[in-house]
Amino acid sequence: MESFNFSEASAHTSFVTLRDYLRVLFRQKAVVLTAIFTVLITVFISLTLKTPVYEAQVKMLISAAKLVQAPYSRDIPGNRNDQEALTQSEIAKSAPVLERAVRALGLKQKPEDYEKRYASPIKCKLIDFMLRLKKTQGVRYTPKQQQLLAFRGAVEDLRKRIKVEPIRATNLFTISVQDFDPIGAAAIVNVVSRSYVIFDQEQQLADLALKYGDKHPTIIQLKDNIDKMAKRLRGNPLSNIEAIGPATVKIIEQARVPLQPTGPRKLIVMALGLFMSIFLGLMLAFVFEYMDPTFKSPREVEAELALPFLGSIPRQGFMAKLTAKKKSAYAHYYQMLADELYLLVKDRKVKTILVTSSSTKEGISAVVANLGALLSQKAGHRVLLVDANLRHPGLHKLLKIENTAGWAEVIEGKAALKDVIHDQGQNLHMITAGTTGLNPVILLDSGKVKELLEEVRKEYEVVLMDCSDLTGFKDALVLSAHTDATVVVVSEGFTRRQILKITLRPLVERKVNILGVVLNNRTFPIPKFIYERV
Repeated sequence: MESFNFSEASAHTSFVTLRDYLRVLFRQKAVVLTAIFTVLITVFISLTLKTPVYEAQVKMLISAAKLVQAPYSRDIPGNRNDQEALTQSEIAKSAPVLERAVRALGLKQKPEDYEKRYASPIKCKLIDFMLRLKKTQGVRYTPKQQQLLAFRGAVEDLRKRIKVEPIRATNLFTISVQDFDPIGAAAIVNVVSRSYVIFDQEQQLADLALKYGDKHPTIIQLKDNIDKMAKRLRGNPLSNIEAIGPATVKIIEQARVPLQPTGPRKLIVMALGLFMSIFLGLMLAFVFEYMDPTFKSPREVEAELALPFLGSIPRQGFMAKLTAKKKSAYAHYYQMLADELYLLVKDRKVKTILVTSSSTKEGISAVVANLGALLSQKAGHRVLLVDANLRHPGLHKLLKIENTAGWAEVIEGKAALKDVIHDQGQNLHMITAGTTGLNPVILLDSGKVKELLEEVRKEYEVVLMDCSDLTGFKDALVLSAHTDATVVVVSEGFTRRQILKITLRPLVERKVNILGVVLNNRTFPIPKFIYERV
C-alpha cells in the first residue's frame, strides 16, 4: 500500500501567480470593501465635522538695525541671540499681551456657539448638544464671577490659537493666530502683535524711568508713543511706518487676510483616504488569508498534505441556484470526480473504498451518494453504497430509505447480507447503517467485516463506504484496515489544516492506501471573465 510523509509537503513548492493574489482579494472582498467603506466614511465624517480654520501671520524683528535710532533705544542692549529670540517669542504669549488684545477686540463677548456661524449643519447640532451638556453640568456663579470667567476663558482660548515660532539663525519670529473667520484671524494677530510691541515699550519705560526719572525727554517721548499705539490698537491694517513703530521689537510684516483655510483641501484628503483605505483593505485581506487555518484551494491541499488531488465539488448554494445551466455545471464536477476515481480504481485494482473526513459536517454522505449514482447510472458499473457510519447515519436520508436492518445487523449476525441490500435501480445498491447497542469500534474491528467485504467484492465493481469522522472516533481507522483504499473529504473554509494532519497521522503510521483528497464546498471567488484572462 502507498503512503505519504507530511514532511514532504514543504517540498511541494510552486510559483505564485497573479491568480493566487486575485483569489485572495476576491475571497476576502468583504474585508477589503468593509475597510474601504469604513475609512472613507470616517474621513468624510471627520471632514464634515471639521470647521474650516484660517491662519493669519505677522512677522516680527528683535533689535532691528535702524538708520535713525530713537534716543531711548541706544540705552537698550543690542546683543540678541537665538535664546533671546525664544524668550521674546514666549513673551508674545504672556498674559499682559493677550489680556490687552482681548480687551481691545472684545473677545470676552464672543458667544459660546461662535463656531456655528461657519460650521456644517451636522457640526452645529453637535455644538448645541455639547452646550446643553455643559449647562447641565455647570456651576452657578455671580454676574461678576461670570464676567471674570468669561475674560479668563477668552484669554486662554486666544492662547491656544496662537503659535509663536522663531526663525532659525535670525532675529525674526512669527506670530500666527487661527480663527474660523479669515478676516477675524488677520485682525486678531495684528492686535496681538501690536499689543506685544506696546508691552515691549512698557518694559523699556520701566527700565529707563529708574535711570532718568519721569521728566526725562526720552521717558516723555516713550509714553507718548505708547499712548498713540494704544489708541490704534485695532485689527485694521496700518501704514508700514505706523505698524513698525520705534520699539526694539518691530512688526516687519503685517497680517493679510488668508484666502484658503489651513490644511489640505477636502478633495485631497478624500483622495488620500481612498488610497489609504485600499492599502488597508489589501493588507487586511492578506492578513486574514494568512491567519485562516482552513483549506481554500486545491493547491493548498496538495502542498500541505502531499496527497493526490482527486477533484473538487462546488458549494451547492454557490453553483446551483435554480438555473439549469448552473445545475449542469455542478453535475459536471461530480462527473469529473467520478471519472478520476474510476481510473484510479481500475489502475490500482481496488474495489472497496472508505470515504471519511477529519470532522463532521463536511458532506461525506452527499459525496458518496452522488459518486455512486454517477458510477452506476452513467458509467454502467455495479456500485454498492454502504453506510458504515454507525454513530450518525445519514446516507439513507439522501436516498430516501428507512434505516431498518442494515450493516450493523449483518455484522452481528442478526440479518443476512442479501436481505439488507436495497436495489436503487440502474446498477446502484445500498446497505443502510442499521442500529446496534455495541461499541462501533469493536463491531467494525471484528473478522466478520473482512468476510463481508470479500463477499461484496465478488458482486460489485465499486464499493463506497460512508464512515464517521477521524477526529471524534476511531471507526474509520479500524475500518480502513479492511478496505482497499481511503478517500479523504476536505471542506473548503471549514477543515483546519493542522487538525487534518493530526487526524491523518494514524492512517499514515498504519500505511493505509490513501487514494487522494476531494475538496468539497469549493468556491470560485474570481469572476469567470477575469479568471480566463489572467
